[in-house]
Amino acid sequence: MERTLVLIKPDGVRRALIGRVIARFESAGLKVSGIKMVVPGRELVAKHYTDSEDWLRSVGAKAKKAYEAKGITPKESEVELGSKVRARLIDYLSSGPVVCMVIEGNESIFAVRKIVGSTEPRSADPSSIRGSLSTDSYALADSLDRPLKNIIHASEDKSSAESEISLWFEESELIKYKRADEDIIY
Repeated sequence: MERTLVLIKPDGVRRALIGRVIARFESAGLKVSGIKMVVPGRELVAKHYTDSEDWLRSVGAKAKKAYEAKGITPKESEVELGSKVRARLIDYLSSGPVVCMVIEGNESIFAVRKIVGSTEPRSADPSSIRGSLSTDSYALADSLDRPLKNIIHASEDKSSAESEISLWFEESELIKYKRADEDIIY
């Protein structure tokens, strides 16, 4: 079974959405094999949102595409845009309590990302966590000079899942158990 990292961000915690978010994963047949609540320090969050040029360029390209869709041509390079997004994310994720989870199951990375929905809540599928529990948009976040409040983070691929899990959890914090319905689900 595959494992992935999920973080309920400070906006999700403060809005008391923890139980609703967990229930979405469990009702889909996925299981929580690790969970804790922390107020992460800036150092931990800075490791989570890496400052590698590839990551900054990728994030900056997404930001540039979102700006261009609004008819705005940014003056910054993709790396500069990515650095700006990263700084906002570090400030936000370290601003309050975060629920950290390792979710396990068949193709859990794909399944979790499908349940979570696309990054911008305004354009996320209405049946997804982000689409059903938030209406934030890039335009509003930019106008208020803050990060997008989209409730949740989910690892994007196997490589990021492995590195993010090891960043947020010790192996001893992950529990192996069998759900009562696993024989039916799998």
